[in-house]
Amino acid sequence: MSPDGKIFHEAARNIPIQEEDDVIVCGGGPAGFAAALAAARSGAKTRLLEVNGCVGGVWTAGALTLIIDAQKKPGIMHEILEKLEERDASNVLNNGSVAYDTEKTKLLLEDMLLEAGVKIQLHTRVVGAVTDINNRLSVIVTESKSGRQAWRAKSFIDCTGDGDMAAQAGCGYEFGQPGTGLTQPMSLMVLLTGVTTDGIAQFVRGDAEPRKLGNPKKNLLAEFQRAGVDPSYGGPTIFRVRDGLFAMMANHEYGTLSIDAAHVTDATLQARREVHKLVNSLKKLGDPWTNLEIIATAEQIGTREGRRILGRYYVSSEDLKNGARFDDAICHVRFGIDVHSTNPGKTKAIEKKPFKSKPYDIPLRALIARDVNGLMMAGRCISGDFIAHSSYRVTGNAVAMGEAAGVASAMAATSDKMPHEVPFSAVSKQLAQIRGEDQQQVKS
Repeated sequence: MSPDGKIFHEAARNIPIQEEDDVIVCGGGPAGFAAALAAARSGAKTRLLEVNGCVGGVWTAGALTLIIDAQKKPGIMHEILEKLEERDASNVLNNGSVAYDTEKTKLLLEDMLLEAGVKIQLHTRVVGAVTDINNRLSVIVTESKSGRQAWRAKSFIDCTGDGDMAAQAGCGYEFGQPGTGLTQPMSLMVLLTGVTTDGIAQFVRGDAEPRKLGNPKKNLLAEFQRAGVDPSYGGPTIFRVRDGLFAMMANHEYGTLSIDAAHVTDATLQARREVHKLVNSLKKLGDPWTNLEIIATAEQIGTREGRRILGRYYVSSEDLKNGARFDDAICHVRFGIDVHSTNPGKTKAIEKKPFKSKPYDIPLRALIARDVNGLMMAGRCISGDFIAHSSYRVTGNAVAMGEAAGVASAMAATSDKMPHEVPFSAVSKQLAQIRGEDQQQVKS
């Protein structure tokens, strides 16, 4: 203990190193799931470490129940959509997004990983990362019910969303909006029942509602206001997952830092109180809301933004303006700029787009850490600016990025190279093989 009693000096201790892997993926959300699956299918001994009690991240623990920018994505994303349909677990909305059953999705993702031979450890958080004399990430430290454990691998992939492992390893990063440091607000998803599609048609987004019913978001906002409440998100949304099951996003938690546990806790507590208040207010209106009930609020609050780890390429707003294409493209993004307001005094909905973006590529280099060797990123923590991030952050793109990172990391590990040393032609060939497509289609 320090003399003033404000610092506790932890005693040094030896931490057992677990068995060595070729590839370790930290974070089992859409990006991490795809990274681990692709690495294992590429022949690497692969381990997935996940903090929640299920695989899927925001898809499952976050109860997002909506996959955006998934259409026309080849490989693992296409495979997931097919398998969800086979299991009667999905509903394609009229805007092309896919709603899905969270519980069936948990089992599907776990089945796919186990079939590929991925070793999964849940309830585990990465808390430290160590580089060797060559600045190569060599060991990470985790905490769980098993205590502190150390893990060694030849390649690592950070899919934590907030870039936790990369930051612990010493990577540079950006955070928040330039000038203010503010991040996009968090939202807590809620699953609902007790209403029918026909009964609330004018409030449901994504189904084939007639134009005469108007804008579902505006209708729902007006309905909340008629009930005497004003949601913190000015564009509240309800969509149908399947008959009798709906998902709602109606809250914004502003000024919350995703890398501060106290912030995330306060946001979660406040969000849960708000969504219960909103639902109870609708019930008091009577039909069609009389029997409306909450099935569950998400275990994990939805985080739109965290660290953006600096990579060997920086995806910029200019890339979106110009519809950039790259020789080392691994994902084609079609989703536009989508910045949820950082300033509720200005707007509580979506900020005005600074320009109209064009579909663009994500290059593999944006997934390779600039400051630490042997480390890749996938998902919303890749290298890019605030505006670009608001576009590529959605989960259809996260899966494609994870798939590419898994392939590149596996090839690096099994050839005793670092990811940036593997020729993209080889990565492209392997990606095409596991995606079941021609090599030229990898960029599509």
